[in-house]
Amino acid sequence: MAYKPFDLTGKVALVTGGNGGIGFGMAEAMAQSGSDIVIWGSNPEKTLAAEGKLTGYGVRVKAQVVDCADEAQVVAGMAEAVTAMGRIDTVIANAGRGRGAASFSEMTTETWNYNMALNLDGVFWTLREAAKHMVERARAGDPGGSLMGIASLAAVEGAARNEAYAATKGAVISMMKSIAVEHARYGVRANSILPGWIATDMTAGAQGNEKFTSNVISRVPMRRWGEPSDFGGLAVYLASDASSFHTGDTFMIDGGYAIF
Repeated sequence: MAYKPFDLTGKVALVTGGNGGIGFGMAEAMAQSGSDIVIWGSNPEKTLAAEGKLTGYGVRVKAQVVDCADEAQVVAGMAEAVTAMGRIDTVIANAGRGRGAASFSEMTTETWNYNMALNLDGVFWTLREAAKHMVERARAGDPGGSLMGIASLAAVEGAARNEAYAATKGAVISMMKSIAVEHARYGVRANSILPGWIATDMTAGAQGNEKFTSNVISRVPMRRWGEPSDFGGLAVYLASDASSFHTGDTFMIDGGYAIF
């Protein structure tokens, strides 16, 4: 029998914020590897367009309009996804946003809560509902599953004027490690992914800034912005049976920026 560890045929993956950026890059790679896909997005038009692109890979695709900063929507969305697809094997909590301040001393509680609502609370609700499904399935004799939390380079470096955003991403790493330990008995793995400077809508303002390019991107050893497609291989690996003994880890995808 041929060794095909990255064949995701028969699996179902759910990606929050899967209608663009890193989320879509991961969803696309998994679809190309045979996984059925569920994408969540808060923008109906953008989510529908992403659904059309993913359907072109010949897999089942379900698009849902879900605001992950709303607990009720997350709970209902996960239940709907499981019912529609029959099972969920991989969940990537990717939806996020960032808002900084002129300085930490001037950061408002509103800015703090804005970051927490989606980047931490939303990740918690998404992974909690996914874990419920996977534990229930394991107790019925069908163990296994992969949970991924998208953190950030900001979690481990000093992100000046972005303390709220950085705090949410550091918390994601800690949450994933705890989930990994608790759920290993059910065959469920949990890992964190830390993107560096990636060309997405979130970084659009910096991409055309010559000063930023000169001061920051020139320090990336790979000498370029990361692309959403750079996360595809890792998504496929962590969704696949090849990573069945790999849990509680943090993956830095930053072109070497953090070590230079």
